[in-house]
Amino acid sequence: MASVYEFDPFTGNIPATKVEITVSCRNLLDKDTFSKSDPSEYYFFQTEVIDNTLNPDFVRKFILDYFFEEKQNLRFDFRLEKPLGGIPGKKCGTIILSAEELGNCRDSATMQFCANKLDKKDFFGKSDPFMVFYRSNEDGTFTICHKTEVVKNTLNPVWQSFTIPVRALCNGDYDRTIKVEVYDWDRDGSHDFIGEFTTSYRELARGQSQFNVYEVSCLQTPQAIPSSLCKHKQGSVTLLSFSVESEFTFLDYIKGNPSQSTSLHYMNPYQMNAYAMALKAVGEIIQDYDSDKMFPALGFGAKLPPDGRVSHEFPLNGNIENPYCNGIEGILEAYHQSLKTVQLYGPTNFAPVVNHVARYAAAVQDGSQYFVLLIITDGVISDMSQTKEAIVNGAKLPMSIIIVGVGQAEFDAMVELDGDDIRISSRGKLAERDIVQFVPFRDYMDRTGNHVLSMARLAKDVLAEIPDQFISYMKSRGIKPNPAKKSWPVTVLSSFWGR
Repeated sequence: MASVYEFDPFTGNIPATKVEITVSCRNLLDKDTFSKSDPSEYYFFQTEVIDNTLNPDFVRKFILDYFFEEKQNLRFDFRLEKPLGGIPGKKCGTIILSAEELGNCRDSATMQFCANKLDKKDFFGKSDPFMVFYRSNEDGTFTICHKTEVVKNTLNPVWQSFTIPVRALCNGDYDRTIKVEVYDWDRDGSHDFIGEFTTSYRELARGQSQFNVYEVSCLQTPQAIPSSLCKHKQGSVTLLSFSVESEFTFLDYIKGNPSQSTSLHYMNPYQMNAYAMALKAVGEIIQDYDSDKMFPALGFGAKLPPDGRVSHEFPLNGNIENPYCNGIEGILEAYHQSLKTVQLYGPTNFAPVVNHVARYAAAVQDGSQYFVLLIITDGVISDMSQTKEAIVNGAKLPMSIIIVGVGQAEFDAMVELDGDDIRISSRGKLAERDIVQFVPFRDYMDRTGNHVLSMARLAKDVLAEIPDQFISYMKSRGIKPNPAKKSWPVTVLSSFWGR
């Protein structure tokens, strides 16, 4: 058995293992008068219906998360065209479950086959051939993984192309045996065995070639067929086409994988991303007003190792006891390191980080310190009402909030938080003063690609309101400058990074 998955910041895997369950049944109770039963089975998902058989091998699988430390009860219900009833206590058949831990392969293969000169099985016609694919298991048994459609009345069928996950075909083991059986379809479910051949994913990946023309043989038959009726060669099957591509999940498109160039967090080795440029532009100016240049840097909206829990307030340097970073360069280093260990994830809540800074500011209201919170975000916000309340409460404290929006999203919510036109309010209470300044980073991008000029213009506008906000707090509290000081009171810059 493979080891339990570690937390993966790019896939969001938590410490669990995925298990594929295959369901088969034998000797089900026959509930149809003129034919056999047509069973299907339920457990959160529904299998396909297999016509006219009391011994179904279901192709559709169940993928479950297996947790070693938890007891996980499974229940399987069966439905036929008529209820699977009978006398209480009477045996109605046997269910066979096989389970295998799945690999983390996310590729899917698309392939198409044709056959030539298959054996004739129908008395009044030719054959109605279809193929069944089986993946070999670690114990030497085989598990059904795909069944093609039936092509009627031909010995030279061309089946439609189909797509199958590579892990369903071979569980990521390219050399694992794949068995393919060819049958002649019969209406009553007693399909005639034509023959079989074996291959592997590695062989199939060669594509259309002489290596992927297979003789169909019935030397080893799944049924007791008299040797007099079984010829050695039953025709041939040819691979017409083969291609493979990675399957992307919904989260791949929304979470902003930093390793992909489409992400706003993309770590380009040759230039800074928008988040880094915004921090550097604002931070390099405002850091000169902080005496020790040690800044707490926190992130929000991510899954954290080792258990994948979602956090809206976590230290970028991974140190809960000491989230401080040495200067702007220290924050940038912590930011880049955090992108390698966490998975960007929603929802995006601002209130926790605003309240975090407010707790610090509430403890020092004598004018000796003033706190500036820099939020760099893509504009998505999931807790607007809670954030408004946090800002209204923070307006009474020695703090300001700078929001820099990156990317091409609409920033209507950020403009509302800014409060330049309409003072922000919550629960009918207006903010005591305006403490939020918002700017969209895209408005400051120089068309010539001069990032130095862009950062200078951004810093100028972002910091334009800070002096007035600072003075408005001091005046409201009647705090006068200390003649002994030659600079502003100590300013703490807290930098937060959103997804």
